[in-house]
Amino acid sequence: MEFVWDNDQRTFRRTVRAFLAAHLPKEWETLAHGPATEWQSAFSKRFCAELAAVGLLVPHWPAQWGGRDADAWMAFILAEEMWAAGEPRGGQYMNVNWIGPTIMRFGTPEQQARYIPPMAQGMTLWCQGFSEPESGSDLASLRTRAERDGETYRITGQKIWTSYASEADTCFLLARTSPGRNGISVFLVPMTTPGITVRSIPSLIGEGDIHEVFFDSVEIPSDALLGAEGQAWDIAKTALSLERVGIPRFSFAIRALHRAVKTLQRLQRFGSGAMERAAQARAACEAARFYSYSIVDRRRHGLPIGAEASAARYATVLAERAVSEFVVEFVPEAMSGSDPSLLAHHQRAIVAGIASGAAEIQLNIIASDLLGLPREPR
Repeated sequence: MEFVWDNDQRTFRRTVRAFLAAHLPKEWETLAHGPATEWQSAFSKRFCAELAAVGLLVPHWPAQWGGRDADAWMAFILAEEMWAAGEPRGGQYMNVNWIGPTIMRFGTPEQQARYIPPMAQGMTLWCQGFSEPESGSDLASLRTRAERDGETYRITGQKIWTSYASEADTCFLLARTSPGRNGISVFLVPMTTPGITVRSIPSLIGEGDIHEVFFDSVEIPSDALLGAEGQAWDIAKTALSLERVGIPRFSFAIRALHRAVKTLQRLQRFGSGAMERAAQARAACEAARFYSYSIVDRRRHGLPIGAEASAARYATVLAERAVSEFVVEFVPEAMSGSDPSLLAHHQRAIVAGIASGAAEIQLNIIASDLLGLPREPR
């Protein structure tokens, strides 16, 4: 496969870059735009609305839902440029990449009409209620229950490590409706529903965006169910395949690496040891980039995507780690705040191996589903 951008793709990339140049603050590089600072959260809401106004928030969505029917490559170019700039969309990348498309596929007409237009306008923020205290990447063990009572469900349980929960309007929630692996369902739950309590989790990486969410007999109407009861695996697989390949974190890593190298050159500290390590980190970024491109190409041609998405995800985790370790070793002063941009990348690299499924789980999927390796007998 030959990766050569056509004229339309190059024009689109220039358009996105021009928008970023015109709409990001001049001091953007020096602002502490980490995972979810208060300043960035407020800025992202304004920024996404501006993106939507010029057709750059969801160009890959169908025209009927506010998009431009652009293909998967356009979506990925948009994501690359946004992440290269430090992801000014904030948490709305989830709406754009996978929540909106998932509701388009599995939602009722009423759910689509209620939830998709605000996403296309950049006016709403979602969170995903997947992980639990004793159920992280192993979703089959989740305990949050949704019990049917006539035309309503009552949800009881707890979610943890939930990004953006304190500001989200709606939660894409997984809950158990019956015993067993196939007894999990998906619900679209407004976060203002009585009985929901959100508590921030102190972050080891500075200003964080993670929370624990408690559901105390939360009553929701039956039409909050997405798809059918017990369909969570099909829905989650679709959502996670979009999420794992739709976040080109390697773009942010490449940007951080270039910034670190320029700093070392300015300080005359870019010796042979640093050069070698920088080259290794850049090679890891390129490997992640081209693996992701191969997945996008499959999606563009309508081919199924399975464990390859986990492999691309893990390659990106390795790239982020390589750049982060380079910065820590050769530009350690950045970790004390001398360069907020490099510090922001370091913070995001820490969580890269946890978000969208822990790296260890991705390796298990790769081993069993992609390489066909036997599981170790218990």
